[in-house]
Amino acid sequence: MQFIRATRDAILKPLTTVAGIVERRHTLPILANVLLTKKGESVSFLATDVEIQITTTASLGAGTDEGAITVSARKLIDILRALPEGPEVSLSINQRKATIQAGKSRFALQTLGAEEFPKVAANESFSASFSLPQKQLKHLFQMVHFAMAQQDIRYYLNGLLLVTDQDAVRVIATDGHRLAYCHTEVPGAALARNEVIIPRKTVLELQRLLGDTDEPVQIDVAANQVRLRFGDVEMLSKLVEGKFPDYQRVIPNGYRKRAVIRRDTLAASLARASILTSDKFRGVRLALSNGSMRIQTSNAEQEEAIEEIEIDYSGDTLELGFNVGYLQDVLGNLKTEEVAIDFGDPNSSALLTVPGDDTFKYVVMPMRI
Repeated sequence: MQFIRATRDAILKPLTTVAGIVERRHTLPILANVLLTKKGESVSFLATDVEIQITTTASLGAGTDEGAITVSARKLIDILRALPEGPEVSLSINQRKATIQAGKSRFALQTLGAEEFPKVAANESFSASFSLPQKQLKHLFQMVHFAMAQQDIRYYLNGLLLVTDQDAVRVIATDGHRLAYCHTEVPGAALARNEVIIPRKTVLELQRLLGDTDEPVQIDVAANQVRLRFGDVEMLSKLVEGKFPDYQRVIPNGYRKRAVIRRDTLAASLARASILTSDKFRGVRLALSNGSMRIQTSNAEQEEAIEEIEIDYSGDTLELGFNVGYLQDVLGNLKTEEVAIDFGDPNSSALLTVPGDDTFKYVVMPMRI
């Protein structure tokens, strides 16, 4: 049966859209495959790792036949990428083998039956539904994703907290050492209060797929699942169970010491100073005095780096230690000219914000140096 006939890039686009979640090694061999379903000219591509499922559709079909098959996602992508751009590519199914042909190149791949493919079922009802432009949702994730934990035994930290409340959508991420918070408003919305934890893998995959456009993303939230639909893409994801820390208690309030610094100047100084830190110890000491900040690092070989930059600060002298990577992460994701850092005492966390913008907050715990 002729399944697909199209240009190489036309097939690669939907295939790479869904294949990002496919695991190279899995206990179920069929999960390394992508499910192709043909209904006339319409061909749907579906991939899942049982926790997340992505589906997209494109007009690539040859003929009016209907059918479904699964084929190795990685092999199919590698073959298509290796083919030259010019010739039209055809994919046909015969006796449970998929044949890919372009010009004088021909590949035969084993397939597995579509009936064996484990699809994720969408919930029948969702407790909250709202829409945001793609670039707005991507911005929310961009501002907090770097603070998510990675493979923490406190599994509820390996993701991002999404809060809906009235006309506000908030996202929060923390690994226990730092916390990032960002919010936006949905004009005219009257959303019920909901708090759900979106898994880390889902957040990172959405960042890859979302565009910098005003095209809408429809977001539907249930107690155990989130569904996102944009363009020709639908993503279903399980949610992380557990109680996320009370982020409102973590964000400091009432600090009186504030330094305003050029973001690029601070980022460049930290990058130079971090050269002499080690993988095991990433500490940097910040010393604030009127109009200046001294940045100092050292290592086990008794080597030392000192940077001094001008800042807008007129409070008491203050010395604090931080993990330099935590500061570099946030500065690398911000696009503003200036950042403001509010301080308490040397043992208190610091609060980093953007002057004149209350939608973003970043809290970082101090460390002993």
